[in-house]
Amino acid sequence: MSEENTAQGPLPVVPFLKLPEGADPYIEGQKCGACGSIFLGERPVCSKCGERGQLAATKLANQGKLYVYSIVHRSFPGIEVPYISAIVDLDGGGTLKGNLIGVDPDPEKIQFGMPVEVVYKDALGRKDRDGNSYISYFFQPAA
Repeated sequence: MSEENTAQGPLPVVPFLKLPEGADPYIEGQKCGACGSIFLGERPVCSKCGERGQLAATKLANQGKLYVYSIVHRSFPGIEVPYISAIVDLDGGGTLKGNLIGVDPDPEKIQFGMPVEVVYKDALGRKDRDGNSYISYFFQPAA
């Protein structure tokens, strides 16, 4: 007997990217109830204050400020270069790494602290063996 491969729809590229049915995608963080620190990924202990059992899921903001970036000129085969790898401090807490799109990879056109927004798009057209596409998050300059 052979198993049939059937596409289920888009899949998130990372576990903290949530794709609720009938709602907009979002980034989920973990917020400490004791000190208010926010982290990505589930964990039993707060990395800042050490409290156990105080972390709860929270929806992170889709806006933030560019903290740092790097223009990548060499990458894996099949990845178009140059591209901008960025770290963004999200409004309300949380720090996220991703690619900055919608701006030329030219240091003259990128400013530290510039406002950006998180957008959710297809992840470079890649699919798994069952035909499922992937959804990723990117940063773009805020309008």
